[in-house]
Amino acid sequence: MLVPLALWGLFACTGSNEVPAKAFWIPLAVSCAVAICLKRRFKVHHLDNRGAMMLCALAWLVISAIGAIPFWLGLKMSYLDAYFETVSGFTTTGITLISGLDEMPKSILFWRGFAQWLGGLGILTFFLSVLYLGGSSAHRLFGAESHKIFSRRPAPSLLKSLRIIWLIYATFTLVTAIALAIEGLGAFDAVMHAMTSVSTGGFSSHDASIAYFSEAGFAHAIAIEYTIIVAMVLGGISFFVHFRWFRGGFRALWDSFEMKLFWLILFGATVVVMTGHIQKGIEGGFSGYHDAFRHSLFQVVSLATTTGFGTKDISKVGYYSAAAAQVFLLLMIVGGCVGSTSGGIKILRIGVLFKMMHRQLQRLMNGSRAVHPVVVDGEMVDAEELRRISALFFGWMALLAVGSLITTLVTDIGAFESMSGMFSALGNIGPCHIPPGDFPTLHPVVKVVYIFGMLAGRLEILPVLLLFKRASWR
Repeated sequence: MLVPLALWGLFACTGSNEVPAKAFWIPLAVSCAVAICLKRRFKVHHLDNRGAMMLCALAWLVISAIGAIPFWLGLKMSYLDAYFETVSGFTTTGITLISGLDEMPKSILFWRGFAQWLGGLGILTFFLSVLYLGGSSAHRLFGAESHKIFSRRPAPSLLKSLRIIWLIYATFTLVTAIALAIEGLGAFDAVMHAMTSVSTGGFSSHDASIAYFSEAGFAHAIAIEYTIIVAMVLGGISFFVHFRWFRGGFRALWDSFEMKLFWLILFGATVVVMTGHIQKGIEGGFSGYHDAFRHSLFQVVSLATTTGFGTKDISKVGYYSAAAAQVFLLLMIVGGCVGSTSGGIKILRIGVLFKMMHRQLQRLMNGSRAVHPVVVDGEMVDAEELRRISALFFGWMALLAVGSLITTLVTDIGAFESMSGMFSALGNIGPCHIPPGDFPTLHPVVKVVYIFGMLAGRLEILPVLLLFKRASWR
Protein backbone atom coordinates (compact mmCIF):
# COMPACT_ATOMS: atom_id res chain seq x y z
CA MET A 1 0.00 0.00 0.00
CA LEU A 2 3.00 2.31 0.38
CA VAL A 3 3.57 2.16 -3.38
CA PRO A 4 0.18 3.53 -4.51
CA LEU A 5 0.21 5.94 -1.53
CA ALA A 6 3.55 7.38 -2.68
CA LEU A 7 2.28 7.68 -6.24
CA TRP A 8 -0.91 9.29 -4.92
CA GLY A 9 1.29 12.06 -3.51
CA LEU A 10 3.07 12.45 -6.83
CA PHE A 11 -0.15 12.58 -8.85
CA ALA A 12 -1.80 14.97 -6.38
CA CYS A 13 1.17 17.33 -6.63
CA THR A 14 0.89 17.42 -10.42
CA GLY A 15 -2.74 18.53 -10.21
CA SER A 16 -4.33 15.20 -11.06
CA ASN A 17 -7.87 14.61 -9.82
CA GLU A 18 -7.24 12.14 -6.98
CA VAL A 19 -9.14 10.18 -4.36
CA PRO A 20 -8.70 11.12 -0.66
CA ALA A 21 -5.40 9.92 0.82
CA LYS A 22 -7.33 7.83 3.37
CA ALA A 23 -8.20 5.42 0.55
CA PHE A 24 -4.62 4.13 0.87
CA TRP A 25 -3.41 4.93 4.38
CA ILE A 26 -6.45 3.30 6.03
CA PRO A 27 -5.86 -0.12 4.35
CA LEU A 28 -2.16 0.32 5.12
CA ALA A 29 -3.01 0.78 8.81
CA VAL A 30 -5.51 -2.10 8.74
CA SER A 31 -2.89 -4.37 7.17
CA CYS A 32 -0.37 -3.52 9.91
CA ALA A 33 -2.97 -4.01 12.65
CA VAL A 34 -4.03 -7.40 11.29
CA ALA A 35 -0.38 -8.45 11.05
CA ILE A 36 0.34 -7.45 14.65
CA CYS A 37 -2.75 -9.26 15.95
CA LEU A 38 -1.92 -12.46 14.05
CA LYS A 39 1.70 -12.31 15.18
CA ARG A 40 0.67 -12.04 18.83
CA ARG A 41 -2.17 -14.55 18.64
CA PHE A 42 -0.44 -17.45 16.89
CA LYS A 43 2.81 -19.26 17.50
CA VAL A 44 5.07 -20.43 14.68
CA HIS A 45 4.35 -24.03 13.67
CA HIS A 46 5.49 -26.19 10.81
CA LEU A 47 2.82 -26.58 8.16
CA ASP A 48 1.62 -29.83 6.67
CA ASN A 49 0.10 -29.87 3.17
CA ARG A 50 -3.44 -29.37 4.46
CA GLY A 51 -2.42 -26.44 6.67
CA ALA A 52 -0.45 -24.81 3.86
CA MET A 53 -3.40 -25.01 1.47
CA MET A 54 -5.83 -23.62 4.04
CA LEU A 55 -3.45 -20.82 5.02
CA CYS A 56 -2.98 -19.97 1.33
CA ALA A 57 -6.74 -19.76 0.67
CA LEU A 58 -7.37 -17.72 3.85
CA ALA A 59 -4.48 -15.38 3.03
CA TRP A 60 -5.94 -14.62 -0.39
CA LEU A 61 -9.35 -13.94 1.18
CA VAL A 62 -7.91 -11.58 3.81
CA ILE A 63 -5.49 -9.79 1.48
CA SER A 64 -8.32 -9.22 -1.01
CA ALA A 65 -10.50 -7.86 1.81
CA ILE A 66 -7.82 -5.28 2.65
CA GLY A 67 -7.05 -4.57 -1.00
CA ALA A 68 -10.72 -3.72 -1.60
CA ILE A 69 -10.63 -0.73 0.75
CA PRO A 70 -9.14 1.75 -1.80
CA PHE A 71 -12.00 1.03 -4.22
CA TRP A 72 -14.58 1.17 -1.42
CA LEU A 73 -13.38 4.47 0.05
CA GLY A 74 -11.95 6.08 -3.07
CA LEU A 75 -14.72 5.31 -5.54
CA LYS A 76 -17.57 4.87 -3.02
CA MET A 77 -18.47 1.47 -4.46
CA SER A 78 -20.38 -1.07 -2.42
CA TYR A 79 -17.94 -3.23 -0.49
CA LEU A 80 -19.07 -6.34 -2.39
CA ASP A 81 -18.27 -4.65 -5.69
CA ALA A 82 -14.93 -3.43 -4.33
CA TYR A 83 -14.09 -6.95 -3.14
CA PHE A 84 -15.09 -8.36 -6.54
CA GLU A 85 -12.81 -5.85 -8.31
CA THR A 86 -9.90 -6.69 -6.02
CA VAL A 87 -10.25 -10.45 -6.38
CA SER A 88 -10.49 -9.96 -10.14
CA GLY A 89 -7.23 -8.02 -9.95
CA PHE A 90 -5.21 -10.34 -7.71
CA THR A 91 -6.36 -13.45 -9.60
CA THR A 92 -5.54 -11.68 -12.92
CA THR A 93 -9.08 -12.37 -14.13
CA GLY A 94 -9.76 -8.89 -15.42
CA ILE A 95 -13.55 -8.76 -15.09
CA THR A 96 -14.32 -5.20 -14.03
CA LEU A 97 -17.31 -3.50 -12.47
CA ILE A 98 -15.80 -0.03 -12.99
CA SER A 99 -16.54 2.24 -15.94
CA GLY A 100 -15.23 5.70 -16.80
CA LEU A 101 -11.61 4.54 -16.63
CA ASP A 102 -10.39 7.34 -18.89
CA GLU A 103 -11.26 9.91 -16.20
CA MET A 104 -10.41 7.68 -13.23
CA PRO A 105 -7.86 8.92 -10.62
CA LYS A 106 -4.45 7.56 -11.59
CA SER A 107 -3.67 6.20 -8.14
CA ILE A 108 -6.72 3.92 -8.31
CA LEU A 109 -5.85 2.83 -11.85
CA PHE A 110 -2.32 2.06 -10.71
CA TRP A 111 -3.60 0.00 -7.77
CA ARG A 112 -5.72 -2.08 -10.18
CA GLY A 113 -2.72 -2.76 -12.42
CA PHE A 114 -0.30 -3.31 -9.53
CA ALA A 115 -2.68 -5.85 -7.97
CA GLN A 116 -2.65 -7.83 -11.21
CA TRP A 117 1.13 -7.65 -11.45
CA LEU A 118 1.52 -8.96 -7.88
CA GLY A 119 -1.06 -11.68 -8.48
CA GLY A 120 0.52 -12.82 -11.75
CA LEU A 121 3.15 -14.99 -10.08
CA GLY A 122 1.35 -15.11 -6.74
CA ILE A 123 1.04 -12.79 -3.74
CA LEU A 124 2.56 -15.24 -1.28
CA THR A 125 5.23 -16.22 -3.81
CA PHE A 126 6.29 -12.58 -3.94
CA PHE A 127 6.65 -12.32 -0.17
CA LEU A 128 8.49 -15.65 0.02
CA SER A 129 11.00 -14.31 -2.52
CA VAL A 130 11.52 -11.11 -0.49
CA LEU A 131 11.36 -12.52 3.05
CA TYR A 132 12.20 -16.22 2.84
CA LEU A 133 10.88 -18.23 5.79
CA GLY A 134 12.93 -21.36 5.17
CA GLY A 135 12.19 -24.96 6.03
CA SER A 136 9.53 -27.34 4.79
CA SER A 137 6.72 -24.89 5.60
CA ALA A 138 7.92 -22.45 2.94
CA HIS A 139 8.02 -25.25 0.34
CA ARG A 140 4.48 -26.36 1.21
CA LEU A 141 3.14 -22.79 1.22
CA PHE A 142 4.77 -22.18 -2.14
CA GLY A 143 3.27 -25.40 -3.51
CA ALA A 144 -0.19 -24.55 -2.21
CA GLU A 145 -0.31 -21.25 -4.09
CA SER A 146 2.04 -21.72 -6.98
CA HIS A 147 2.00 -25.24 -8.32
CA LYS A 148 1.14 -23.55 -11.57
CA ILE A 149 4.17 -21.23 -11.49
CA PHE A 150 6.61 -23.81 -12.80
CA SER A 151 6.77 -27.57 -12.84
CA ARG A 152 10.51 -27.68 -12.30
CA ARG A 153 12.82 -25.21 -10.61
CA PRO A 154 15.55 -23.20 -12.34
CA ALA A 155 17.79 -23.81 -9.28
CA PRO A 156 17.91 -26.37 -6.45
CA SER A 157 17.22 -23.68 -3.84
CA LEU A 158 13.59 -22.54 -3.56
CA LEU A 159 14.66 -19.00 -2.66
CA LYS A 160 17.03 -18.75 -5.63
CA SER A 161 14.39 -20.21 -7.95
CA LEU A 162 11.80 -17.67 -6.79
CA ARG A 163 14.19 -14.77 -7.29
CA ILE A 164 15.18 -15.95 -10.77
CA ILE A 165 11.53 -16.20 -11.79
CA TRP A 166 10.68 -12.76 -10.38
CA LEU A 167 13.75 -11.26 -12.09
CA ILE A 168 12.63 -12.66 -15.46
CA TYR A 169 9.09 -11.42 -14.78
CA ALA A 170 10.28 -7.92 -13.86
CA THR A 171 12.59 -7.82 -16.89
CA PHE A 172 9.76 -8.66 -19.27
CA THR A 173 7.61 -5.96 -17.64
CA LEU A 174 10.34 -3.33 -17.93
CA VAL A 175 11.16 -4.15 -21.56
CA THR A 176 7.47 -4.07 -22.50
CA ALA A 177 6.99 -0.69 -20.78
CA ILE A 178 10.01 0.78 -22.62
CA ALA A 179 8.77 -0.56 -25.97
CA LEU A 180 5.28 0.89 -25.42
CA ALA A 181 6.75 4.25 -24.39
CA ILE A 182 8.86 4.34 -27.58
CA GLU A 183 5.70 3.63 -29.58
CA GLY A 184 3.99 6.71 -28.17
CA LEU A 185 2.33 5.80 -24.89
CA GLY A 186 2.78 8.08 -21.92
CA ALA A 187 4.83 6.77 -19.00
CA PHE A 188 1.74 5.91 -16.93
CA ASP A 189 -0.08 4.03 -19.72
CA ALA A 190 3.13 2.24 -20.73
CA VAL A 191 3.78 0.95 -17.19
CA MET A 192 0.13 0.07 -16.62
CA HIS A 193 -0.24 -1.99 -19.78
CA ALA A 194 3.17 -3.61 -19.34
CA MET A 195 2.15 -4.83 -15.85
CA THR A 196 -1.21 -6.15 -16.99
CA SER A 197 0.10 -7.71 -20.24
CA VAL A 198 2.96 -9.76 -18.81
CA SER A 199 0.82 -10.78 -15.82
CA THR A 200 -1.88 -11.83 -18.34
CA GLY A 201 -4.36 -9.81 -16.28
CA GLY A 202 -6.02 -7.52 -18.81
CA PHE A 203 -6.92 -4.44 -16.77
CA SER A 204 -6.55 -1.31 -18.89
CA SER A 205 -6.62 2.37 -18.06
CA HIS A 206 -9.19 2.93 -20.83
CA ASP A 207 -12.77 1.73 -21.21
CA ALA A 208 -12.10 0.68 -24.81
CA SER A 209 -9.16 -1.49 -23.71
CA ILE A 210 -6.44 -1.75 -26.38
CA ALA A 211 -8.85 -0.51 -29.07
CA TYR A 212 -8.47 2.93 -27.47
CA PHE A 213 -5.11 3.52 -29.11
CA SER A 214 -6.41 3.07 -32.66
CA GLU A 215 -9.62 4.95 -31.90
CA ALA A 216 -7.62 7.86 -30.42
CA GLY A 217 -5.45 8.02 -33.53
CA PHE A 218 -2.08 6.94 -32.09
CA ALA A 219 0.46 6.92 -34.90
CA HIS A 220 1.84 3.53 -33.88
CA ALA A 221 -1.40 1.90 -32.75
CA ILE A 222 -0.73 -1.26 -34.77
CA ALA A 223 2.80 -1.57 -33.36
CA ILE A 224 1.34 -1.16 -29.85
CA GLU A 225 -1.04 -4.08 -30.49
CA TYR A 226 1.76 -6.34 -31.70
CA THR A 227 3.95 -5.39 -28.73
CA ILE A 228 1.15 -6.35 -26.36
CA ILE A 229 0.62 -9.62 -28.28
CA VAL A 230 4.29 -10.50 -27.68
CA ALA A 231 4.01 -9.55 -23.98
CA MET A 232 0.90 -11.73 -23.55
CA VAL A 233 2.63 -14.67 -25.23
CA LEU A 234 5.63 -14.25 -22.89
CA GLY A 235 3.28 -14.32 -19.90
CA GLY A 236 1.48 -17.39 -21.25
CA ILE A 237 4.68 -19.47 -21.58
CA SER A 238 6.21 -21.36 -18.65
CA PHE A 239 8.88 -19.36 -16.85
CA PHE A 240 11.01 -22.50 -16.72
CA VAL A 241 11.04 -22.33 -20.54
CA HIS A 242 12.06 -18.67 -20.34
CA PHE A 243 14.90 -19.59 -18.00
CA ARG A 244 16.14 -22.22 -20.46
CA TRP A 245 16.15 -19.90 -23.47
CA PHE A 246 17.70 -17.08 -21.44
CA ARG A 247 20.62 -19.44 -20.96
CA GLY A 248 20.92 -19.94 -24.71
CA GLY A 249 18.59 -22.86 -25.21
CA PHE A 250 16.33 -21.31 -27.85
CA ARG A 251 15.01 -24.78 -28.70
CA ALA A 252 13.12 -24.55 -25.39
CA LEU A 253 10.51 -22.47 -27.21
CA TRP A 254 9.41 -25.45 -29.32
CA ASP A 255 11.07 -28.67 -28.19
CA SER A 256 8.62 -29.79 -25.48
CA PHE A 257 5.21 -31.46 -25.75
CA GLU A 258 3.44 -28.47 -24.15
CA MET A 259 5.17 -25.82 -26.27
CA LYS A 260 4.33 -27.68 -29.48
CA LEU A 261 0.69 -27.80 -28.39
CA PHE A 262 0.81 -24.11 -27.43
CA TRP A 263 1.94 -22.95 -30.87
CA LEU A 264 -0.43 -25.38 -32.60
CA ILE A 265 -3.41 -24.04 -30.63
CA LEU A 266 -2.51 -20.41 -31.38
CA PHE A 267 -2.03 -21.12 -35.08
CA GLY A 268 -5.15 -23.27 -35.48
CA ALA A 269 -7.42 -20.94 -33.52
CA THR A 270 -6.18 -17.87 -35.44
CA VAL A 271 -6.84 -19.58 -38.78
CA VAL A 272 -10.39 -20.58 -37.77
CA VAL A 273 -11.28 -17.13 -36.37
CA MET A 274 -9.76 -15.27 -39.32
CA THR A 275 -11.41 -17.56 -41.89
CA GLY A 276 -14.81 -17.09 -40.26
CA HIS A 277 -14.36 -13.33 -40.27
CA ILE A 278 -13.33 -13.22 -43.93
CA GLN A 279 -16.33 -15.36 -44.89
CA LYS A 280 -18.65 -12.85 -43.24
CA GLY A 281 -17.19 -10.23 -45.57
CA ILE A 282 -18.72 -6.79 -45.57
CA GLU A 283 -21.47 -7.86 -43.17
CA GLY A 284 -18.91 -8.33 -40.40
CA GLY A 285 -17.05 -5.13 -41.12
CA PHE A 286 -14.28 -6.71 -43.24
CA SER A 287 -11.64 -4.08 -43.92
CA GLY A 288 -8.74 -6.05 -45.35
CA TYR A 289 -6.76 -9.21 -44.77
CA HIS A 290 -4.19 -7.63 -42.47
CA ASP A 291 -6.86 -6.17 -40.20
CA ALA A 292 -8.62 -9.54 -40.11
CA PHE A 293 -5.35 -11.28 -39.22
CA ARG A 294 -4.37 -8.67 -36.61
CA HIS A 295 -7.69 -8.66 -34.77
CA SER A 296 -8.00 -12.45 -34.95
CA LEU A 297 -4.46 -13.03 -33.67
CA PHE A 298 -4.86 -10.47 -30.90
CA GLN A 299 -8.11 -11.95 -29.60
CA VAL A 300 -6.85 -15.54 -29.83
CA VAL A 301 -3.64 -14.73 -27.93
CA SER A 302 -5.58 -12.66 -25.40
CA LEU A 303 -7.96 -15.51 -24.61
CA ALA A 304 -5.46 -18.37 -24.95
CA THR A 305 -3.20 -16.68 -22.38
CA THR A 306 -6.30 -15.66 -20.34
CA THR A 307 -5.25 -11.98 -20.47
CA GLY A 308 -8.56 -10.54 -21.59
CA PHE A 309 -7.47 -7.46 -23.52
CA GLY A 310 -9.57 -6.70 -26.57
CA THR A 311 -9.48 -4.75 -29.79
CA LYS A 312 -13.07 -5.88 -30.48
CA ASP A 313 -15.88 -6.73 -28.05
CA ILE A 314 -16.47 -10.49 -28.37
CA SER A 315 -19.90 -10.16 -26.72
CA LYS A 316 -21.22 -8.22 -29.74
CA VAL A 317 -22.67 -10.25 -32.58
CA GLY A 318 -21.42 -9.27 -36.02
CA TYR A 319 -17.65 -8.94 -36.13
CA TYR A 320 -16.71 -12.53 -35.21
CA SER A 321 -18.42 -15.62 -36.61
CA ALA A 322 -20.31 -18.28 -34.63
CA ALA A 323 -17.33 -20.60 -35.11
CA ALA A 324 -15.09 -17.95 -33.57
CA ALA A 325 -17.37 -17.75 -30.52
CA GLN A 326 -16.98 -21.50 -30.03
CA VAL A 327 -13.21 -21.27 -30.43
CA PHE A 328 -13.10 -18.50 -27.84
CA LEU A 329 -14.95 -20.70 -25.32
CA LEU A 330 -12.54 -23.59 -25.93
CA LEU A 331 -9.55 -21.27 -25.46
CA MET A 332 -11.05 -20.13 -22.14
CA ILE A 333 -11.14 -23.73 -20.93
CA VAL A 334 -7.62 -24.65 -22.02
CA GLY A 335 -5.69 -21.56 -20.88
CA GLY A 336 -1.92 -21.12 -21.05
CA CYS A 337 1.07 -23.24 -20.11
CA VAL A 338 1.81 -24.80 -16.73
CA GLY A 339 4.32 -22.54 -14.99
CA SER A 340 3.01 -19.34 -16.63
CA THR A 341 0.91 -16.47 -15.30
CA SER A 342 -2.08 -17.71 -17.32
CA GLY A 343 -5.22 -19.30 -15.92
CA GLY A 344 -7.38 -22.10 -17.30
CA ILE A 345 -6.88 -25.84 -16.95
CA LYS A 346 -3.48 -25.54 -18.70
CA ILE A 347 -2.33 -26.93 -22.04
CA LEU A 348 -0.12 -29.64 -20.53
CA ARG A 349 -3.01 -31.09 -18.52
CA ILE A 350 -5.30 -31.12 -21.57
CA GLY A 351 -2.54 -32.92 -23.45
CA VAL A 352 -2.15 -35.48 -20.64
CA LEU A 353 -5.93 -36.07 -20.58
CA PHE A 354 -5.83 -36.71 -24.32
CA LYS A 355 -2.98 -39.19 -23.82
CA MET A 356 -4.99 -40.91 -21.06
CA MET A 357 -7.91 -41.35 -23.47
CA HIS A 358 -5.54 -42.70 -26.12
CA ARG A 359 -4.08 -45.13 -23.57
CA GLN A 360 -7.55 -46.45 -22.77
CA LEU A 361 -8.21 -47.07 -26.48
CA GLN A 362 -4.92 -48.96 -26.74
CA ARG A 363 -5.84 -51.09 -23.73
CA LEU A 364 -9.17 -51.96 -25.37
CA MET A 365 -7.41 -53.04 -28.54
CA ASN A 366 -4.43 -54.82 -26.97
CA GLY A 367 -5.95 -56.18 -23.77
CA SER A 368 -6.09 -54.79 -20.24
CA ARG A 369 -2.85 -56.49 -19.25
CA ALA A 370 -0.83 -54.59 -21.82
CA VAL A 371 1.32 -51.81 -20.34
CA HIS A 372 0.66 -48.43 -21.93
CA PRO A 373 2.16 -45.68 -19.74
CA VAL A 374 1.39 -42.00 -20.29
CA VAL A 375 4.68 -40.47 -21.43
CA VAL A 376 5.39 -36.73 -21.74
CA ASP A 377 8.75 -35.52 -23.07
CA GLY A 378 10.30 -38.91 -22.49
CA GLU A 379 9.17 -39.18 -18.87
CA MET A 380 6.39 -41.41 -17.57
CA VAL A 381 3.62 -39.55 -15.72
CA ASP A 382 3.01 -41.36 -12.44
CA ALA A 383 -0.43 -42.59 -11.40
CA GLU A 384 -0.76 -40.06 -8.56
CA GLU A 385 -0.30 -37.13 -10.96
CA LEU A 386 -2.83 -38.65 -13.38
CA ARG A 387 -5.38 -38.94 -10.56
CA ARG A 388 -4.69 -35.36 -9.51
CA ILE A 389 -5.17 -34.03 -13.07
CA SER A 390 -8.41 -36.01 -13.41
CA ALA A 391 -9.70 -34.68 -10.08
CA LEU A 392 -8.83 -31.07 -11.02
CA PHE A 393 -10.54 -31.44 -14.38
CA PHE A 394 -13.68 -32.88 -12.77
CA GLY A 395 -13.68 -30.12 -10.12
CA TRP A 396 -13.30 -27.49 -12.84
CA MET A 397 -16.22 -28.90 -14.84
CA ALA A 398 -18.40 -29.30 -11.72
CA LEU A 399 -17.84 -25.70 -10.60
CA LEU A 400 -18.49 -24.53 -14.14
CA ALA A 401 -21.83 -26.35 -14.24
CA VAL A 402 -22.93 -25.17 -10.79
CA GLY A 403 -21.90 -21.55 -11.39
CA SER A 404 -23.64 -21.43 -14.77
CA LEU A 405 -26.80 -22.92 -13.28
CA ILE A 406 -26.91 -20.41 -10.42
CA THR A 407 -26.46 -17.54 -12.91
CA THR A 408 -29.41 -18.69 -15.00
CA LEU A 409 -31.58 -19.21 -11.88
CA VAL A 410 -31.17 -15.70 -10.41
CA THR A 411 -30.84 -13.67 -13.63
CA ASP A 412 -32.43 -13.53 -17.06
CA ILE A 413 -29.09 -14.16 -18.78
CA GLY A 414 -29.19 -16.94 -21.38
CA ALA A 415 -27.58 -20.35 -20.91
CA PHE A 416 -24.71 -19.73 -23.37
CA GLU A 417 -23.87 -16.34 -21.86
CA SER A 418 -24.11 -17.71 -18.30
CA MET A 419 -21.72 -20.51 -19.15
CA SER A 420 -19.24 -18.13 -20.76
CA GLY A 421 -19.39 -15.86 -17.68
CA MET A 422 -18.46 -18.74 -15.36
CA PHE A 423 -15.82 -19.85 -17.88
CA SER A 424 -14.37 -16.36 -17.61
CA ALA A 425 -14.34 -16.28 -13.80
CA LEU A 426 -13.06 -19.83 -13.26
CA GLY A 427 -10.46 -19.57 -16.02
CA ASN A 428 -9.28 -16.12 -14.78
CA ILE A 429 -9.89 -14.68 -18.24
CA GLY A 430 -12.12 -11.57 -18.19
CA PRO A 431 -13.95 -11.30 -21.54
CA CYS A 432 -17.05 -13.38 -22.11
CA HIS A 433 -20.35 -13.21 -23.98
CA ILE A 434 -22.00 -11.18 -21.22
CA PRO A 435 -21.68 -7.50 -22.25
CA PRO A 436 -19.18 -5.69 -19.97
CA GLY A 437 -21.77 -3.06 -19.08
CA ASP A 438 -24.03 -5.73 -17.55
CA PHE A 439 -21.55 -6.90 -14.90
CA PRO A 440 -22.14 -4.04 -12.40
CA THR A 441 -25.87 -4.84 -12.35
CA LEU A 442 -25.48 -8.59 -11.82
CA HIS A 443 -27.34 -10.13 -8.88
CA PRO A 444 -25.18 -10.12 -5.68
CA VAL A 445 -25.41 -13.91 -5.53
CA VAL A 446 -23.83 -14.16 -8.99
CA LYS A 447 -21.05 -11.79 -7.92
CA VAL A 448 -20.30 -13.99 -4.91
CA VAL A 449 -20.30 -17.09 -7.14
CA TYR A 450 -17.86 -15.40 -9.53
CA ILE A 451 -15.62 -14.34 -6.63
CA PHE A 452 -15.51 -17.96 -5.50
CA GLY A 453 -14.84 -19.07 -9.08
CA MET A 454 -11.99 -16.60 -9.56
CA LEU A 455 -10.26 -17.69 -6.34
CA ALA A 456 -10.83 -21.39 -7.06
CA GLY A 457 -9.45 -20.98 -10.57
CA ARG A 458 -6.36 -19.08 -9.42
CA LEU A 459 -5.53 -21.48 -6.58
CA GLU A 460 -6.58 -24.49 -8.67
CA ILE A 461 -9.64 -25.48 -6.69
CA LEU A 462 -8.30 -27.73 -3.92
CA PRO A 463 -7.13 -25.07 -1.40
CA VAL A 464 -10.48 -23.26 -1.63
CA LEU A 465 -12.58 -26.43 -1.35
CA LEU A 466 -10.66 -27.47 1.77
CA LEU A 467 -12.17 -24.48 3.60
CA PHE A 468 -15.61 -26.10 3.26
CA LYS A 469 -14.61 -29.43 4.81
CA ARG A 470 -15.31 -29.50 8.55
CA ALA A 471 -12.52 -32.02 9.15
CA SER A 472 -9.99 -29.53 7.75
CA TRP A 473 -10.50 -27.20 10.71
CA ARG A 474 -9.78 -29.80 13.41
